Amino acid sequence: MSKRERRTAYEKWIEGEGIPVVEGYGVTDVSQLELAEWPRAGGKGAYIQLTGLEGITGLYVGEIAPGSGLKPEKHLYEEVICILSGTGETEIMLDGYPTRKFDWQEGSLFSPPLNTTHRLINTGPAPVRFIGVTTAPMIFDNLHNEEFILNTGFVFKERYQAQEDYFVPGENRYLSENNKQWILETNLIPDLRTLLIDAQGQKGAGVLLTQFEISENTLIGHLADWPVGRYHKAHYHGGGAVLLILRSEGYTLMWPNAWGPKPYENGHGAEVVRVDWQVGSVVCPPTGWFHQHFNTGAEPALQLALRCGSSKHPLGIRVAHIRAGVYKSVKEGGTLIEYEDEDTEIRRIYEASLQKTGVASAMP
Repeated sequence: MSKRERRTAYEKWIEGEGIPVVEGYGVTDVSQLELAEWPRAGGKGAYIQLTGLEGITGLYVGEIAPGSGLKPEKHLYEEVICILSGTGETEIMLDGYPTRKFDWQEGSLFSPPLNTTHRLINTGPAPVRFIGVTTAPMIFDNLHNEEFILNTGFVFKERYQAQEDYFVPGENRYLSENNKQWILETNLIPDLRTLLIDAQGQKGAGVLLTQFEISENTLIGHLADWPVGRYHKAHYHGGGAVLLILRSEGYTLMWPNAWGPKPYENGHGAEVVRVDWQVGSVVCPPTGWFHQHFNTGAEPALQLALRCGSSKHPLGIRVAHIRAGVYKSVKEGGTLIEYEDEDTEIRRIYEASLQKTGVASAMP
């Protein structure tokens, strides 16, 4: 069977949308990505098919002209939206319930509740650009019926009933018992760049990390912040996690875990994938690939990860890949490489990269 005949229902759908489809391990700057007129959604757009999405999550970039809005839409897949630039408002409509509206700006993040009709409107003087991460691939590949996915009228009352305070930023923050990770429950983050992020030293020296649960989704995310002159510990998990850089510059290294914790020492150095990043870059590590994030900029790095990894509503394919423990050393059966166990070439490459940017290493 040819590759073309083996296209999934989701792949066929996005190819028929009439907008560009960009592929790769990452995209350097989604704010500069070339978009095209998008008849179904309104505005402009482009899909991004990164290697690590693997039919678990979908990714697209949208743009709304000043004084304009997208067409109303609803769908049976979950979606989380992050505003890259501009200001506006979202309308959330549900049959039999009052319409709710909320404002957003650059750095805002929200998720229209499942199968609610929603519309994004640009209220500012400049174009709005945003990314949307969805569970559309899993829904299309299982149901393969566009009419049903985009037009069914079922109301998920357990998720949303037009509560007045639904889109008020949440304040319920607690420490998860299973992995000692801080979790925030909220349906709107007004500005990701100013959100309080909790300490999570298990991921690396000086790393801050807070997971957020949003709109009763299986599709959620986390924010990671780490200091100048520092990098994360390498680890691996399942695919589908979209990583968006919100501050600083640097790079990510990725390699299959079959090569072990020391890919350079084991003769795979030339095959290690390096993705350089800056503000607006997106990266998506494939399933079972070690990945490690390095800050080479002059300010703390800030990274948004959008993924299927809810603690409230776990997804089995995600749980299966993290059961060993992303915070537990590979020597103890986990999927994380401690600094003292990593390939010596990792540190050498980082220090050489810092010399180019004039930043001093602050690694322990």
